[in-house]
Amino acid sequence: MKTDNRSFFFVVALFAGLSLNAADWSQYRGPNLDGSTAEKVQWPAGGPKSLWKVPTPDGFGSFVVSDGKACTIVTRLQDGAPQETLVALDANTGRELWATSLAAVSKYGGGGDAGTPTNKGGDGARSTPAFDGDRVYTLNSRLSLTCFDAKSGKSLWSHDFLKEFAGVNIKWENAASPVIDGNLVYVAGGGAGQSLLAFNKTDGKLAWKTGTETITHSTPVVATIHGVRQVVYFTQSGLVSVAAQTGASLWKQAFKFAVSTAITPIVGGDIVYCAAGYGVGSGAYKISKSGNAFTSTELWRSTGNQPVANHWSTPVYKDGHLYGMFQFKEYGDGPLKCVELATGKVKWEKAGFGPGNVILVDGNVLALSDAGDLALVAGSPVAYKELGRTKTVTGKCWSTPVLSNGRVYVRSTKEGACIDLLSKVAAR
Repeated sequence: MKTDNRSFFFVVALFAGLSLNAADWSQYRGPNLDGSTAEKVQWPAGGPKSLWKVPTPDGFGSFVVSDGKACTIVTRLQDGAPQETLVALDANTGRELWATSLAAVSKYGGGGDAGTPTNKGGDGARSTPAFDGDRVYTLNSRLSLTCFDAKSGKSLWSHDFLKEFAGVNIKWENAASPVIDGNLVYVAGGGAGQSLLAFNKTDGKLAWKTGTETITHSTPVVATIHGVRQVVYFTQSGLVSVAAQTGASLWKQAFKFAVSTAITPIVGGDIVYCAAGYGVGSGAYKISKSGNAFTSTELWRSTGNQPVANHWSTPVYKDGHLYGMFQFKEYGDGPLKCVELATGKVKWEKAGFGPGNVILVDGNVLALSDAGDLALVAGSPVAYKELGRTKTVTGKCWSTPVLSNGRVYVRSTKEGACIDLLSKVAAR
C-alpha cells in the first residue's frame, strides 16, 4: 500500500508537538502552582471520548497525575469504619495499582472536635494529594502529613500535627492540601508559635515553623512577588506571607473570617486576591516593597455573597482578569464569571455551573460544573464564548478538573473519569 509521506510527517510532527507541550499535574494547583498549564488542547469535533470510569466514593479532593499514575483520596471501609483512603490508578486504564488508609475516619463532622467525628458535613476528605518524583504526599482531615512511596504505597515518614505540634483542628476539619516547591512541603495546622510549617520533602525533617494563626480550609500558594519567593497562607486573621526558605514574616493583610474560608489566594503580578462565602465577600491587595520591607494596600473590597465572592471555588488569573465560579451555595445555577482583578468589575457571567472549579489551559478556561459538565471556555474578558461541552460523571463535583498529557481527569463523590482530548490527532 502506498503511503502519503506528507500525512505521515504531519501526524509525527503533531505528536511531537503534543509531547513537547505535555505535562504532569502533580499537585492541587498544577505544575505552575496557579491552576494553569501550557498544554495545548483543541475540543474534538465529535466531542471528547471517555477512556475509563472508576468508583470514587465520597471525597471532594481532585486527581493528581504523574509518571503514569493518577492518585486521589476516597472513602473506603477499613477495619469496619469508613476511612480516608489514598488510591493509585494506572492513568491510562484506571486500573487500581494500590490503596492505603490515611488513618482518619472519613465521615468527619462539623463541630470542630478533632476527637469525636460525627456524620455532619460528611462526603469524605477535601484534600488533594501531591506527587514529587517517586513519592506522594497527603494531609488528612486530622492534620497528619504522610509521605508514601509512589510505586508501592508504603509509608516513608509522617507527622501528626495534633500530637507533635500542639495542633488544633477546625470546623469540618482540615481541607487544605500539601504544597511542594523546591525541596520543601508547605502545610499549616500547628499550635501557638508553630501554626505554619515547612518540612524537607525527602526525609520529613522540620525546616521551619512560625506563627500563631488559626487555620482555615484554604491551601496556601507559593509565588514570587517583587523577586522574593514566598508562601501566602489564608488564615482566620487574613493573608499571611512568609519567606519560602526560612518562614520569616514578610507581610500581613487583615481579612474577615466567618464560618469557613476555603479558596487559595490568587497572585496576579503584585496583586493578591482572596474571598470567602457567608457574607464575607472579596478583596484585592497591592503588595509593595521598599528595601526589604513589604506592605499591603487595599485596592478594592466587595462585601456580601454578590457580585464577587467565592465559596470554595478558586478562580484562575490571566492578563489582569480572574475567571471562576463566583457564587455562594448556588448549587447547579451559580455562574462562571470574568472579573477584572484591579477593580473587581464583572466583565461577563454565565449561569449554570454551580460551585464547581476551573483551571487555565493554554489561555482558555476548563470548567467543571458541580453536576459534572465539562466546558472549555475562551479566556477572554470580551464575552462568554463556549468552545465545547460534555457530560463526564454523575454525583457531586466540588473537585477540580486536571489536565495531563492531553487527558482530563475529573471526579465526583461517586465516580472518577479520564477524558481524552487527543483525538484531534486522527483528523487531517
